[in-house]
Amino acid sequence: MSEIPVTPPPLPRRPILPRALPYLLSLPALLVCIGILIPFVTAVWYSLERYNLSMPYMRSFIWFRNYISLFTDPDFWNTIQVSLIYTISTVVLELLLGLGIALLLRERSRLNNIISIALLMPLMTAPAIAALMWKLMTNPGFGVLSWLISLVGVTDFKWASSPHTAMFTVVLVDIWVYTPFMMILLLAGLRSLPQQPFEAAKLDGVNAGFVFLRITLPMLTPFLFTAVLFRTLDSIQQFDIIYAMTQGGPGNSLLVFQVRAYLEFFSYTNVGRSAAILMVLWAITYVLSQVFVRQWMKLRERAHGAS
Repeated sequence: MSEIPVTPPPLPRRPILPRALPYLLSLPALLVCIGILIPFVTAVWYSLERYNLSMPYMRSFIWFRNYISLFTDPDFWNTIQVSLIYTISTVVLELLLGLGIALLLRERSRLNNIISIALLMPLMTAPAIAALMWKLMTNPGFGVLSWLISLVGVTDFKWASSPHTAMFTVVLVDIWVYTPFMMILLLAGLRSLPQQPFEAAKLDGVNAGFVFLRITLPMLTPFLFTAVLFRTLDSIQQFDIIYAMTQGGPGNSLLVFQVRAYLEFFSYTNVGRSAAILMVLWAITYVLSQVFVRQWMKLRERAHGAS
C-alpha cells in the first residue's frame, strides 16, 4: 500500500493589528510634527520676503535683507539687550528663591505639604491675568502696593509707568508667577535624593554648609539645569506679562522679542520683518537649548561614571 501524504497544518497567521500598532502609535507624533513644520516653514519663507499687509502689491522675495535691516538697526540691538536683562534677572532670582523655599520645605510633613500646595496658586493664574492684577495693585493713584510703600515714606514710585522702574516691576510679576515652578521642581529633586550620604554626614557631625555645598548641590545639579533650561527658554520668549502691563513701554524700555514682533505685525503690518525677528528668537532658543542639553548629558555621564 502506498502511504497517504500528510499535509502539515498551516502556520498561524500573525494578526494584522499588532503588526500595525507601532505605525498607529507613531501617527500622532507625525501629525504633531507636520503641524509644527508647516507654520515654521511659512515663517521662514515670510522672513525672506518684502511683505507688508498695507502694500500687498509690493510683495517680493528679497532673500536676507530683512535680517540685514534688523542687525543694522540700533533698536533691534536694544531689543536683544532688554530681552537678555529680563531673562537673566528672572531666571537667577527665581532659581535662588525657588531653591531656598524648596530647602525649607524639604522635610515631609503635613504642614510643608499644605504650604507647598498654597505656594502653587500663582502658577495656576494665567500670566496675563496676573499682570493685570499687578497693574491695578501698582497703580500710583489707588494701588494697594503704592499705598503700602507710602507707609515707609516712598510716595512717588512710578512702577511700570517709568522707564527706570518698569523692568523692576515686570520682573517682580514674573517672579511671583513662576517661582513656584522652580520651587516644585527643585523640591521634587531634593526629596528624590538618596539619604545615605546625608545620614553619614550627620553621624560624622559635618556642618550644614559643607553638606549643602559638597553633597546636596552636586546631586541636585541635573534638576537645577532642567529648571534653568525651561525657565530660560520661557523667559526669553516672554510676551503676556510685559504686553499686559506696558505694551513694551514706556518708550522701548521693555520691547522684548515677542512684543517687538507682535507690534511689527499688528501695528505696522510688516509681516516679513516680524517673521525675521521670530526666526532670530528661534535661533537663540535653539542654541541655548543645545548648550543646556549637552551640559546635562555631560553631568549624566559623569554621574553614571561615578556610580
